[in-house]
Amino acid sequence: MARKPEWAVERERARREGAGTVWLFGLHAVRDALQNRRRKRHRLVVTPNAAERLRAAIAASAMVPEVVDPRRFDAPLDPQSVHQGAALEVEPLAWGSVSEVCAPGDGAPVVLLLDRVSDPHNVGAILRSAEVFGARAVVAPRRHAAPETGALAKAASGALERQPYLRVPNLAAAMQALHQMGYAIVGLDGAAEGEIGPVLAGFASRPLALVLGAEGPGMRELTGKLCDRTARIPSAGEFGSLNVSNAAAVALYAAAGRSRAL
Repeated sequence: MARKPEWAVERERARREGAGTVWLFGLHAVRDALQNRRRKRHRLVVTPNAAERLRAAIAASAMVPEVVDPRRFDAPLDPQSVHQGAALEVEPLAWGSVSEVCAPGDGAPVVLLLDRVSDPHNVGAILRSAEVFGARAVVAPRRHAAPETGALAKAASGALERQPYLRVPNLAAAMQALHQMGYAIVGLDGAAEGEIGPVLAGFASRPLALVLGAEGPGMRELTGKLCDRTARIPSAGEFGSLNVSNAAAVALYAAAGRSRAL
């Protein structure tokens, strides 16, 4: 059996320990991370073409890039990664606690809760929608959920740098904290009796948390019990269903217009 390269061993060790750095890749993800003052950055590897395209962001970051031959791109990425000639080693973002980030303040904010949504491409797409619709945060458990990775950042197309993504030890505890702050919690369930528009209209003046479960199994039993209501996205077809990231976008759109739903 071939021995794993040292960088792969170190990455797996960091993943097990919940520590270490993350390699972001792709022009959009790297550019936005270079422009994010909250990011702690360590190493930037670029091809000459990518260095030219990222010139302004690199200058603003004050980093000294390692400019490499495209045929010898030595950043420790998965060989299948579409890196576009740019990779950046960073530390994961620390946004703060649920109580800090999701404190209601003025208006009726919206928070997304992800119950075991583990595909980084889905979570990246959800972060993009959350940013578009102004969600206060996207909250997911530390275990059985997509961590902050290069694949997630690329799918988020920069939104990871601006949209709070909170990884919590216990999703149920986060839901209870939101309840204590006055949030109404609505879980998306294809078997729910009520449709999402009228259900959300009933909480038009309150802070709102929307819960989405993994595709297939959906929300866990305890997660469902902690919801104030469940709601379904109506379908024109008898067996119609949406990918979880598409369902999140529809739910966020419905939440944005909930005061006009009735």
